[in-house]
Amino acid sequence: MLDRIAGSIYGRSRSVHYRHRYLTYCNRDEVHTSFGFNGTDIRLYGDGEIFLGKKSYMGTNATLQSAEGCKVVIGKRCQISHNVRIYTASADPNQDFTKEKVKPNKLGDVIIGNGVWIRANVFINPNITIGNNTVVGANSVVTKDIPDNAIYGGVPARLIKYKRFE
Repeated sequence: MLDRIAGSIYGRSRSVHYRHRYLTYCNRDEVHTSFGFNGTDIRLYGDGEIFLGKKSYMGTNATLQSAEGCKVVIGKRCQISHNVRIYTASADPNQDFTKEKVKPNKLGDVIIGNGVWIRANVFINPNITIGNNTVVGANSVVTKDIPDNAIYGGVPARLIKYKRFE
C-alpha cells in the first residue's frame, strides 16, 4: 500500500516538473497554445529561435536544439514522434578530431512544413527543409531536403515514394 502511495506522489511530482519545464519553453519560445508536449523528457535548448505550430506535438524523449543565429520551425498539424532529434548545429565530420584545433560547427535552420509525420527515432541534421504533407520513416537520418507529399526512410533517408491522392 505504501509503495503505491509513494509511486502516486512521485508520479504527481514528475508531472508538475514537466508541466513547469514545458511552460518555461512556452514563455521563452514561440509555441502555439494548441501545441502538445506529449510525454516526458522533451527538451528544447539553445540560443536560437524555436517556432512550434498549431495542433502539432512532440513525443517523449524528443530533443530540439537551435543554435545561436539559427531557427527551428515546426508547421501546423505535425506529428513528431518519440526519440526524434532535431539539430541546427553539428560538428564537421571531415576533420581530424585528434588535433586540438577543430573546424567550426555546421550550422543551418531546420524548417518542417505543415502536416508532416516524423516517426520514432529520426535524426534531422542542420540546414534541412522538410516539405508539407511528408512522412519520414522510423529510424531514419535526414541529411538532405525532402519535398512535399513524399515518404522518405532509411539511413540516409531516401525517397520511398510520392503520395498519390485518389
